[in-house]
Amino acid sequence: MVHDPLGPVAYLAEVLNDLAKTIDQRVGDDPSTSWTAKLLMGGPPLTAKKLGEEGVEAALAIASQGDAEVAKEAADVIYHLLVALRSRGVTLDQVAKVLEERQGKSGIAEKAGRES
Repeated sequence: MVHDPLGPVAYLAEVLNDLAKTIDQRVGDDPSTSWTAKLLMGGPPLTAKKLGEEGVEAALAIASQGDAEVAKEAADVIYHLLVALRSRGVTLDQVAKVLEERQGKSGIAEKAGRES
């Protein structure tokens, strides 16, 4: 485990922020040399497809593989989620706001509120 004086949540936030910046920098790059640029050129249909594929791989790893493989698949899901969000123009701040609004609410109650 990586020891970080900021704690695991702050460390993850820092890594996600850096990754999001890198993804932003890849916009318009040559898709023959950048996987991120290639995904972004495909737009939401391609990024959604790749996110779905990675989600299935992560679920399968969680069900039957070791922790190292689960961590790798989770990283793939997070990367592809960030690329998909960028392809739609949805920011991490928008996602954080939704998560913040849900904080302290029962997941069952929150879900019921979406259905009405």
